[in-house]
Amino acid sequence: MSLPVTPPTEAPFLQYICNACGWIYDEAKGDPDSGLAPGTRFADIPDDWACPLCQVTKADFSPYTPPSRPAGGCAPRTATAAPRAGGRAAPGVVIVGGGRAGWAMAEALRGLDEALPITLVSACAADVYDKPLLSVALAKRLAVSSLVRETGAQAAARLGVRLMAQTQATLVNPRAMTLTTTRGTLPFAELVLAHGAQVALPPTLPAELCWRINHLDAYLRLRQSLGLPDTGALPDASGGLQPRGVAPHVAIVGAGLIGSELANDLALAGCRVTLIDPLPEPLARWSAQAAGRTALDAWKDLPIRFIGGTGVEAMERTEGGGKRLALGNGEALLADQVIAATGLVTPNRLATSAGLAWAHGIAVDGTTLATSHPRIHALGDCITIAGQASRYIEPIARQAATIAAKLVARRQGAALDACPVPYQVRPTTVRVKTSSCPMTLAG
Repeated sequence: MSLPVTPPTEAPFLQYICNACGWIYDEAKGDPDSGLAPGTRFADIPDDWACPLCQVTKADFSPYTPPSRPAGGCAPRTATAAPRAGGRAAPGVVIVGGGRAGWAMAEALRGLDEALPITLVSACAADVYDKPLLSVALAKRLAVSSLVRETGAQAAARLGVRLMAQTQATLVNPRAMTLTTTRGTLPFAELVLAHGAQVALPPTLPAELCWRINHLDAYLRLRQSLGLPDTGALPDASGGLQPRGVAPHVAIVGAGLIGSELANDLALAGCRVTLIDPLPEPLARWSAQAAGRTALDAWKDLPIRFIGGTGVEAMERTEGGGKRLALGNGEALLADQVIAATGLVTPNRLATSAGLAWAHGIAVDGTTLATSHPRIHALGDCITIAGQASRYIEPIARQAATIAAKLVARRQGAALDACPVPYQVRPTTVRVKTSSCPMTLAG
């Protein structure tokens, strides 16, 4: 008697995360824009395939396990109702920040607990987008409309999160366990700070005269001010990119990672760019890896002028609406627009009001990401571990998973002798997304 043949069970689809930017390759979805059909196994991807977000190679990806959702299926479509206590809604988790870190935190929490009340407070619309694209969008010919992957309202509905958009968080009362905002005061059982960092402006760069490209709204307004087309740049005969109209002159102060990427992108779009830095080469943090010399050599045929070894000593608006910059080397520059790419600093208002430990940012425990207050955690650009910031995208998902596991376990009454998912600081791979000379560097 013959036994029935059991067909082989197909292995489940896996996911892999880019170690440089945090983009996730899902075997079930593939990468159709790169010619990888849904169902393409990671092992079958050619070795020269590149991350669609930051262009690192397949070798820079690692296996990724997303937070598991609880039994019961999809997340709620509407904001979860908070349990009642004494006739009032019992507080849940309040997240401050509507960027990558804030939404990663909401995703991780909802993946572990569908009933947990979550409120996300954002100073902007909290639209979901990939920030690394802001410094390469023109070279990649991305339309403005394609940058937003999901509106804040859509993400909140999908996750069952109460979204308070266009709302400033102003004060934390650690004793009363409340967060004061421009739309009222919120009680919290747990508070997660994910409000990021902001551009550190030197006193010689007036805020009203220069752009800080640290979020989508500012980037969109910059593109509009430069007259760059909404549908991306147009190819010229040489293979470069040209905007419509007369090429504007853009001065970029700061030749680090963001300044160099923006210089490359705007030059490819036809802008004339002057890149200014007090150090003698761009990308000076990676001078041992000859990053600056590589970039300057690649820019020889682009309208980029690098001025090193000096800074801006004064800046004023001209009668025609342009900007005049006086440099430390005695040179005077006229520019249509000025971009400050002068590093990041963490706003300290919320941390100070809560009395949190501070070390060039919100000081957190390197294993649990807890602040000096046991019910306040933090992640992303606003934190430091042992005094060091790590303002890269890749760690954010792991940080969110660590905090979510701890908060949900505590909500469920678990005795926490140790963090359920301890966070680990890892060496960072940095991808310089200058399309003229892409580089992979040690962070």
